[in-house]
Order: sequence, then structure tokens, then C-alpha cells
Amino acid sequence: MSSTPLRHTALDALHRSLGATMTDFAGWDMPLRYGSERDEHLAVRTRAGLFDLSHMGEITVTGPEAGALLNFALVGNIAAVGVGRARYTMICDAAGGILDDLIVYRLADTEFMVVANASNAQVVLDALTARAEGFDAEVRDDRDAYALLAVQGPESPGILKSLTDADLDGLKYYAGLPGTVAGVPALIARTGYTGEDGFELFVKPEHAVELWQALTKAGEGVGLIACGLSCRDTLRLEAGMPLYGHELSTALTPFDAGLGRVVKFDKDGDFVGREALAQAAERAATNPPRVLVGLVAEGRRVPRAGYAVVAGGEVIGEVTSGAPSPTLGKPIAMAYVDAAHAAPGTPGVGVDIRGSHEPYEVVALPFYKRRK
Repeated sequence: MSSTPLRHTALDALHRSLGATMTDFAGWDMPLRYGSERDEHLAVRTRAGLFDLSHMGEITVTGPEAGALLNFALVGNIAAVGVGRARYTMICDAAGGILDDLIVYRLADTEFMVVANASNAQVVLDALTARAEGFDAEVRDDRDAYALLAVQGPESPGILKSLTDADLDGLKYYAGLPGTVAGVPALIARTGYTGEDGFELFVKPEHAVELWQALTKAGEGVGLIACGLSCRDTLRLEAGMPLYGHELSTALTPFDAGLGRVVKFDKDGDFVGREALAQAAERAATNPPRVLVGLVAEGRRVPRAGYAVVAGGEVIGEVTSGAPSPTLGKPIAMAYVDAAHAAPGTPGVGVDIRGSHEPYEVVALPFYKRRK
């Protein structure tokens, strides 16, 4: 048991006043749910949900060589990202193992914000700081400088438009712009982790409560509700989005995870893990590793991370994430399986759930794709 006290977001008292069930998540006391997880999930799919994501780790990288540092430290071509745009990328160790998946926002020519998962924020900060040696750039821990609120779901553009004069129509997916929302200065980003259209709002912690209340009021007429981390997990699972510690780990390279596209070998200069990742790319091309697939239950039993995937009495893979899907009305899972059993519709595949081999259909990811 850790004796370190849990960290609290600026919205902690508000969550408690709403009757949230709180949980320890990566050292933070976070809302798991406010009421029904299913209701919260379906609100995001059909209307809108409001999340507190202030546990995420913001790291600012500034200086004349900020872009060059990030090109060296991360696998993507970050120096090529335009101001006001964002990029999904990864940070790997020298052996090519994934330390974390990240979103990097380019705020100005010489300023970037790296957003890490809460559980890996310190690891990412330490790695960037170490890799910054020799570059004319500064790495700054800005975790305490931001609160992060997310509005996700089909009604989210309308809700936000009522509170800002920022050009939301012109804001593309994976882009961000500075503006004010309900009078609060914010970085408004069209990003999210739910499979729906939505926005993430980076603000000063002292403005978080005011902004949450304004968003809640603006969303009243269209069915916006507060949402916890539990439904965020089922939403991202339906959308086929990987979660660090489940689909991603240091034991896997981006190529093992089916995300080799994020590695940019054609960028200028060397980068950490380049040689190992080139070998991993070659291996993946000639001898495919286990493939990440979707599994849909034929019965009602829910698969969990770590359960064996079986076919013909043999173990052919392992579940990485599993849950009941409120949208599909059936249990679903993501799993790494041997390439021979990865094609959608492959017969005879099951999951070993406490000794019983439950039948599952192999499907292509994602399980759910929103209508544009």
C-alpha cells in the first residue's frame, strides 16, 4: 500500500456534491461514476457528457530547438506539426518498447504541450528531461498549471458555441486554438477519447469550477450529464482506442500494437529507439506478431484483461480489455491473437472464462464508428 496521499483535482468538492463514486486512479482521487455507468455512456453517444480529466499530465517544451528535441525524443515527426494542430504519437525506450502514448499540441513556433497519461506522466517527464540534454530547449512540468475538462458527444459543438465566440466550425479534429469559454481563458482542442465529436478544454485550475458550472447550465436543455472514468473506458473500448497498461506497454513496440504508422523513419535526424523499431518493422512485415482484434460475445459472460483467447483447445491470444458494450448490448473485448486467427469471422474462437470456453466472434476494430 502506498502511503502517498491521493491528489485531488480542482473539481474535487464539486464531484462529491454531485454524489460521485470516487476511486484511486494513478494516484488521483477521481470520479468513477455519478449514477448509472450505462446512462453516462449512452448520454455521450446520443447527447453529451462532461468529464474532469485534470489527472492527465501536461508537459510544456519550449525553446528554439523544442521541435528538434521532440523529434529526437518521440517517434513522430513533431517538428512538422503546424501551429494550432495536434498529433498522436508515442515515446519509446531504446529497445522500442512503448513508454506511453501521447498527444502533442503545437501552441507556437517554439512551444509545444505534451499530454501524457496520468500513470506515466512522471516517466514521460523524466525521459524528456534526460533527452533534452544538448538541445536549446526547456522541459517544464505543468501538471499543476492546468485543469482539463472534456465535453464529448453529438451535442457538444452546440453547447460550446453558446459559451464562446471561438471559430469552432473551423476547428478541425486534432487541432486547438486559444479562446475564452464562458469568460474563462482556455485552450480549446477538438480531441477526445470517446469515439464522438467533442472538445477538451485546458484552463487554469482556479477557473475549473466556474467553467464546469457554465457548461452544465449550457447543456441542460440538450441532456448533458456529468460522466466518470468508468464510462470513458467503455466508450474508448467501443471506439477501438488503446489504453496504456492494457493494449500498450513497454513489452510491445508500436508495430506489435498495430500502430507502426506513428513511427516516422523519414524525419530528419536520429531518434530514441530508431534501430530497434526498424528491426521491429521488418519483423512485423515478414512474420506478423499477434494482431489486435475485436471480440463480440455470443453469450452474456464478460471477458476481462488477462483472460486467454482459445481455438481448437489451444491458447491463441489474450484479452487486453473487456466490458459490456452499452451500444451493442453485448460483452466485447480487445485481444491480441495469433495472425492465423485474426481475420474477421474466423470460426471456433472463444475466451476462457473461469474454465469455460465461451464463443466469441472475431471482428475488425472499432466496434463503433460515429456517423459523420
